[in-house]
Amino acid sequence: MGRRVLLIGLDGATFSILDPLMEDGVMPGLQRLIASGARSELTSVVPALTPPAWTSLMTGRSPGNHGIFDFLRFDLRSGQPQLRVLNSDDVACPTIWSILSRHGLTSTVLNFPMTFPARGISGSVVPGWVPWRHLRLACYPKSLYARLTEALPQFNPRELAMDMSLEERALEGCTREEDYEHLIELHIRRERQWFQVLTHLMREQPSDLTAVLFDGVDKLQHFCWRFLDRAIFSASPSAFSSTWESRVRGWCLEYFREIDRFLVEIAAMAGADTSVIIASDHGFGPTVEVFYLNEWLHRNGYLVWADAANVEQKHAETLGLGTMARRFYEIDWSKTTAYCPTPSGNGIYITPPSAGAGGIPAERYQSFRRELMEALLRFTDPATGEPVVKRIWTQEEAFTGTHMAAAPDLTLILRDGGLVSILPSDVLLKPRPEPAGAHRPNGVFVAAGKGIEHGLRVPPLSILDVAPLLLYSLDLPVPQDLEGRVPETLFGPQYLRSHPVGFEALPAEPAVTAAQARDVDLQLEAQVIGQLRALGYME
Repeated sequence: MGRRVLLIGLDGATFSILDPLMEDGVMPGLQRLIASGARSELTSVVPALTPPAWTSLMTGRSPGNHGIFDFLRFDLRSGQPQLRVLNSDDVACPTIWSILSRHGLTSTVLNFPMTFPARGISGSVVPGWVPWRHLRLACYPKSLYARLTEALPQFNPRELAMDMSLEERALEGCTREEDYEHLIELHIRRERQWFQVLTHLMREQPSDLTAVLFDGVDKLQHFCWRFLDRAIFSASPSAFSSTWESRVRGWCLEYFREIDRFLVEIAAMAGADTSVIIASDHGFGPTVEVFYLNEWLHRNGYLVWADAANVEQKHAETLGLGTMARRFYEIDWSKTTAYCPTPSGNGIYITPPSAGAGGIPAERYQSFRRELMEALLRFTDPATGEPVVKRIWTQEEAFTGTHMAAAPDLTLILRDGGLVSILPSDVLLKPRPEPAGAHRPNGVFVAAGKGIEHGLRVPPLSILDVAPLLLYSLDLPVPQDLEGRVPETLFGPQYLRSHPVGFEALPAEPAVTAAQARDVDLQLEAQVIGQLRALGYME
């Protein structure tokens, strides 16, 4: 029997939340696991967003090379603006599980985004971000769904996968005690579903690499940040001692106790000879305001509404109806030179000439982009005079690689780390009623197992380093074109001398083109976009 590795993904996990939970005795299992190995922050990609970040972790390549920049792909270059849900056919680089298959090793892959449609691997795949009605056809191999249904009496695909009828209360945000209770209990039940699928497959068909993603961490932090962030709830302890807010915090803590129990039981099942790696795709922090980016572009002459007098303030229901969002019809493309299609990636696309008479020709691109950046960086909070945009990444700074041309021209980092709004508005900057959670680039990394030093705290690693580490931990060579490196600081010098890092040239694999990509069912697409709306990634 060869070496085995267990990868546990905690979507959006951040030490700013986990450390206080460990100190308070909520997650003693995680605390013991860290003490038995090493910990570090894990620096995410730009943008620090679920699809590009997890795809980077599972390929060892940056977004500019794997081609995933957001949940959706926005195309202005075809002459007709289009918005399309991305899937595994859009991932342009081999995944870690496909590399293992080439070496004759097996993988179990559960709940990771961008794994549907499931590509054939040696092992099993239950993709993430799939509506429950599509789950039967989404699993790989095709017999897997039936086997899970037969073997697990409590198997409930409606709770395992997305079901908008269960999550519709979250679409407008949580405002009442029962809303929070419903949301948190739903995610506790969902994680239990993934846990039972995982443990069943670990018993019945153990793999060389077992990878599972628990994504409720991200969702709870989006909606319940003010109940989890010690800096917020400790500032007003009375609000968390006798009111319903204290009960909401208690439910949040129960969710993390469940996750901690899963970590302990999964690691025990894997056995002492299995290396355990815990990683998140990004971190989290508070967001307290909303910047209406498209309204700013409109007022500064870059974006023109088709009928400014009749543009509604909000119609979220118009998104997700097929591959074209009706919101595009509100834009006069013949006069628009820059536009933000979704809030999830904070990306601005500069209109090319093919999109209409308002497009920016190549010879003006650099000067126009520089002018737009300077104007955005000059925008300040009217109340304080503080700049609202903290940093702007250009396309070539953030997305150098073979797929750079499909990336946003500019990507904004806001002063409070939040997401922009793409809606029309009567103001450019508005405070949120309550602090919410938003992504940060500093995720978490924990590793324990063969050769890894105990009680070690190392400087921040890159999310690109995880794929090389997984291969190294399985005694496999690292493909030379991976952009990360094996983090040798985790291992003692004697171990590294006896287990040197090996490299290989990766065989060429046929690239997936847009013509080859499968069409995504319109009902599936609408439900996926509905889920993005629920989390605040779409408006």
